Amino acid sequence: MKAMRLSLLTLLLTSALLLPYTFAQDYTQWGLPEGAKARLGKGSIHKLAYSVDGNRLFVASSIGIWTYDAHTGEELDLRNTHFSSAHTVFSPDRQLFTSARGDNEDTVVHLWSRTDHQQITTLKGHTRYIESLAFSPDGKTFATASADNTARLWNVHTGEHKATLVGHTRAVTTVAFSPDGKTLATGSWDDTVRLWDATTGEFKTILTEHAEGIHRIIFSPNGRTLAIVPYNTPVVQLWDVNIGKQRQTLQTEKNMSCVAFSPDSRTLAGGGWRGLYLWDVDTGERTILTAHLEEIVSLTFSPDGQTLASASADELHLWNSVSGAQKGTITGHTQYIRGFALSPDGRTIATGNMEKIRLWDTVNMAEKATLYEDDWGNYSLAFSPDGSILASGISPYIRLWDVATGTHRLTLKTYTGNSVGGSGIWAIAFSPDGRFFANGHTGKEVVWLWHTGFTRKSILTGHSDRISAIAFSPDSRTLASGSFDQTIRLWDVETDAHKFTLTGHTARIESIAFSPDGKTLASAGYDGTVRLWNTLSGVQKTILTEDSNSVAFSPDGKTLATGGDHDGKIRFWDIATGTQTATFTGHATEVSHVAFSPDGKTLISASYDGTMLLWDLAPATETMIKREDVNRDGVVNLQDLVLVASNFGQSHTYDTDVNMDSVVNIVDIVLVAAALRAEDSAPPAHGEFIKYLTAAEVQQWLITAQRIHSATPTFQRGIAALQQLLIALSPKETMLLPNYPNPFNPETWVPYQLAAAANVTVRIYSASGVLVRTLIVGYQPAGIYHNQSRAAYWDGRNEVGEQVASGIYFYTLSAGQTTMTRRMVIRK
Repeated sequence: MKAMRLSLLTLLLTSALLLPYTFAQDYTQWGLPEGAKARLGKGSIHKLAYSVDGNRLFVASSIGIWTYDAHTGEELDLRNTHFSSAHTVFSPDRQLFTSARGDNEDTVVHLWSRTDHQQITTLKGHTRYIESLAFSPDGKTFATASADNTARLWNVHTGEHKATLVGHTRAVTTVAFSPDGKTLATGSWDDTVRLWDATTGEFKTILTEHAEGIHRIIFSPNGRTLAIVPYNTPVVQLWDVNIGKQRQTLQTEKNMSCVAFSPDSRTLAGGGWRGLYLWDVDTGERTILTAHLEEIVSLTFSPDGQTLASASADELHLWNSVSGAQKGTITGHTQYIRGFALSPDGRTIATGNMEKIRLWDTVNMAEKATLYEDDWGNYSLAFSPDGSILASGISPYIRLWDVATGTHRLTLKTYTGNSVGGSGIWAIAFSPDGRFFANGHTGKEVVWLWHTGFTRKSILTGHSDRISAIAFSPDSRTLASGSFDQTIRLWDVETDAHKFTLTGHTARIESIAFSPDGKTLASAGYDGTVRLWNTLSGVQKTILTEDSNSVAFSPDGKTLATGGDHDGKIRFWDIATGTQTATFTGHATEVSHVAFSPDGKTLISASYDGTMLLWDLAPATETMIKREDVNRDGVVNLQDLVLVASNFGQSHTYDTDVNMDSVVNIVDIVLVAAALRAEDSAPPAHGEFIKYLTAAEVQQWLITAQRIHSATPTFQRGIAALQQLLIALSPKETMLLPNYPNPFNPETWVPYQLAAAANVTVRIYSASGVLVRTLIVGYQPAGIYHNQSRAAYWDGRNEVGEQVASGIYFYTLSAGQTTMTRRMVIRK
């Protein structure tokens, strides 16, 4: 079997060299997030679609929608999104596209504008995750299929729910409109296909001759044929729509994932695991096209029917749909990154996923080689200290590659037998002095230690579950191993003696790293915490609670970078204080690895979105713009706090959403407050922006923040800063202040401050003492009421609404037992 795979790989490589052209451009600068200087990889492919005129090819990927010239393959545009998904479909006019997310009651479908990526509408109603989506041919109706056993029809432009289609007894997995838009077909795990009136949602008929659940259905453009792809069966069934009977079965070697009819309905294309087929619909004659290594996820014909585009997650090929000859390849798309390693000189990055290892040049910002494995894996990669050898882990083997030539040098077999409880070697590392090599395995509880002549030195036992992370100390004397058993063990490399067991994580260890001086070990756990440990004593030093699954120390040891598990963020932490100093945001999903360049001027982040981002750290990390500086004026002050407060409760507000959790809330308030204190910028009693806040507001913030019970240093500093602010906003005495403007015509504001909460009333008197107007302000908490939004307001009218004459007037503040009076002038 392995020999067959290697032969196939050789054939594919040879075929690629013979292609008439390959499309590849410099895409590294497209759509970069703030702070990034390059992107390597274009993301994983989800869906393909040609423009209506056939001149553009749209590729919905994990990072956004790429637009290519359909004839030359030239990149024309990248619209970054964080809402592209495996359920992306395009409207018939290609002006809208979709995304789906959530499960159970949170399941929603979003419709977006392709040109400006503005959200058009959101569809809610399904109670389980979305399985399939489809637009009607006229683009006015939208169909959704769900694991809640129903399909639904929606009005595209209003989002109105039109009908719920009930009848399937298991998850509805696929939906398709007939070309005339009158019929909707639904397929289900209940082994049936049902046909419905697409206007009313009324049930029409059922097709039941299926032995397995239905994976995909599609109508031919002429409306005469329905192609049905069952699960777990290597066939495609063709049904006559008019009589509701199966007329032909097309055989395949592998299960099909997607199918597409040519515009003239005479050809059916099907793609699956390593299989791309073209069938003559009338005769069933089959042509097999060979190029893809992985599962084909999307197929589409050009509008003229001359070209077929096929895509797996990281491959996009164009074919002559008549002859089956390959016309070209659009390169650069990349599947999610499992393994990652940065060469010691920082000039080469190795990434691994499935059966490929890619080598990237960080100087020229280009892919320079692809190494093909013969099995799935590549969870872990490591360079030798001199950068000449790359080690890759695939259960139960470790392969050693010559980096300069890309050739395979040696294979190490770590043990005999199949893996238990998981597959893949997740942890391998070379010692910095080049004397040792270590590996762990997801199916074993041991660490293998080798001499770098690759003779086995020892097996380290003690963990009670699989090994997930390994790292050598900078002096090569200590080996750290992290495990699914929630512990980290430190070992003496020379003697194999167990030194310490580090406990505290409540879930498996995701990543570990030694500081450059070897005195500190950082660990990221699946429990969402990052912990710092003293390696000399084995004692925990501090806990950082941001959700992370990868860690890396800067070359000077002052900064720790962490990669976000769910939010796609990279965070920077000051090691001395344990405080967060900066955040980078740009990946569409989980950051799997982070690494500093040897000179500390670049951070490289790798993600499950299939891309790597290279971030510019020059100027140094401490001078980077902080997220807490929401107005980007270079300083975190009270104005930033006021801006965050003014957007409280809002979603999708990038600048004021400091922690980037998609909503402005109390955590954002506390983070800005903490930055105020960290910069010795605690607000003075008469600061310029303090008039926009009240003691009552700040008191409520404190109450809410203290309910979170966070013990992190950053959170506690934020609370302390808010307490200082509360003191500044709590006047020691009640005062009535001069109105402004004064003189005025016709309106003015009356500022005041309260030492204690009170019912407030302002009365206006003429110079002769006659009451002109009473302003009932009402009950007000203690605080400062200086600005126009808080001060009492008089429009210059009396009780019956008449404008008063020019002259001198007096205004009196009544607040509890306190009464004060001042003079004002109206001048017309």
